Amino acid sequence: MYEFIIFVIASLSLAYISRSSLCSLSRHGFYRFFAWELILILASLNIRAWFKDPFSLHQIVSWILLILSLFLVLHGIRLLRMIGAPDEQREEDGLLDLEKTTRLVTVGAYKYIRHPLYSSLLCLAWGIFFKSPSWLEAFLAIGASLFLSLTAKIEEQENIHYWGDEYHNYMQHTKMFVPYLF
Repeated sequence: MYEFIIFVIASLSLAYISRSSLCSLSRHGFYRFFAWELILILASLNIRAWFKDPFSLHQIVSWILLILSLFLVLHGIRLLRMIGAPDEQREEDGLLDLEKTTRLVTVGAYKYIRHPLYSSLLCLAWGIFFKSPSWLEAFLAIGASLFLSLTAKIEEQENIHYWGDEYHNYMQHTKMFVPYLF
């Protein structure tokens, strides 16, 4: 029962954070909300399996992905704050304060991938999946991955609109989620 209560509170929090994006199918935040929701459902279903059979292969893979997820989110946020110089005065509907950067970040993880924070969420989704792999969890992780891919593609169009050729050139030298691959 506590899983359901936590899920409802977290869902309401995500809906509040995403409230301005949920009104527009053309904003990346709309699709990111659904990726977050699928990851939340996945976590709710697997919460009891987090520490079962801790040395099994699927748990080891899970922990590697979860640690990578934590690194990417902390590293990405740090770079956005330090180098991206977010400015709350930037007028764009649906952007979180952290996303209102005034400088394009192209160092650290951003030197190799355009979306470290979404890569973090991909690692989180698949890390949670590997806690207790099943067909249902695979469906949820694939769904979250598809929503994150759609989120990134729409955000890239927004970034091209804001940054112009600078972002387009940046796209030519980086991958979307995984360095050198994808």
